[in-house]
Amino acid sequence: MARSAAPDSPPRRVAVVGAGMIGLSTAWFLQEFGVEVTVYERGQVAAGASWGNAGWLTPGLATPLPEPAVLKYGLRAAFSPSSPVYVPPSADPRLLRFLAGFVRHSTAGRWQRAMDALVPINRRALAGFDALAAGGVQARPVEAGAFLAAYRGVGERRVLIEEIEHIHGAGQKLEYDLLSGDEARALVPALSGEVGAAVRLHGQRFLDPGRFVFALADSVRGRGGDIRTGTAVTDVRDRARGVDVLAAGSAHEPYDVVVLAGGAWLGDLGRSFGVRAVVQAGRGYSFSVPVEHLPADPLYFPAQRVACTPLGERLRVAGTMEFRKPGAPLDRRRIRAIVEAARPMLRGADLEARQDEWVGSRPCTPDGLPLIGATRSPRVFAAGGHGMWGMTLGPATGQLLAEAIVTGRRPAELGPFDPLR
Repeated sequence: MARSAAPDSPPRRVAVVGAGMIGLSTAWFLQEFGVEVTVYERGQVAAGASWGNAGWLTPGLATPLPEPAVLKYGLRAAFSPSSPVYVPPSADPRLLRFLAGFVRHSTAGRWQRAMDALVPINRRALAGFDALAAGGVQARPVEAGAFLAAYRGVGERRVLIEEIEHIHGAGQKLEYDLLSGDEARALVPALSGEVGAAVRLHGQRFLDPGRFVFALADSVRGRGGDIRTGTAVTDVRDRARGVDVLAAGSAHEPYDVVVLAGGAWLGDLGRSFGVRAVVQAGRGYSFSVPVEHLPADPLYFPAQRVACTPLGERLRVAGTMEFRKPGAPLDRRRIRAIVEAARPMLRGADLEARQDEWVGSRPCTPDGLPLIGATRSPRVFAAGGHGMWGMTLGPATGQLLAEAIVTGRRPAELGPFDPLR
């Protein structure tokens, strides 16, 4: 789709729609160029997918969500509320269009091409966090000493090993060790006797996602940014030399550029600017529980699709992918599904003493790649659709997109993520 002419000069005032990890990272890096930023957020800071996720910073595992295992797993199983991937019965045409595209991209060849596209931005992921820390953001990721993926047996483990080899084939490094069940329990006593094999991943990090995003918002405000919470943007209007933003209950405000970073709601505003890809809410659930021997580092149960992260004195347990509208209420069956999946794998975890039960909507695209860059208008940019990797890739996305907005030159890393594809 043709784009209109680019602006004559770098923008001075930019509006960012969305105060999650992606939107705030973009705002922060725009400030590095001296740009005045205003962030609009329909709810509160970190209210979407940012607050309750697992908090993993794992560029080594940032792979396309549509994968051949989806076809092997079978769509029939996905209609069960106890399934790790759940599709509620629906006649919603957007959801059906998303699912058709998702299945079409769940082949080995398309997964490999999408993985090739992700490798360059994955390589920049952790450096983006280092830049935020150097710039004064008052929350820091933690280096994971023993990031374990645990399995019942070596047969289950082969799936991850094969995926790692494909990742290596795409040019992305991921160092790992193979452990027995006893070796894994020696490192992490919270693992049960059911665990018979594990993979220890090196070079990964983690954080408390809510705390980090709040700290990022504080930094944006401290550097002169305006963050307007409880303010839903209802319309964006392109003009010859700028963009008007209309928010509920307010008159329009003029900006030089607008960034659409509203997570699962990105498509609502993006369609007017040529963003045709369906941005579907892939809702994840989490809760926290006390554990007798709290792990020092994250645990992953790939066969069960359950992620565990130590946050404070409790273990956050997260999982499931539920394709449903972002505003739908929490489905307690999904919480119970995570509990029953995690129960056999953990020892000393009181899974009935749950707190902080949460559901958040990850923005997913049919091809598993984010939408980052200029839309049909050179004054309107998209930043979203990262699926499960918005936390990991947030700073790198913001850094690269800010460069593109200010200089008018698209970094090579963003080439595969054209919002008009």
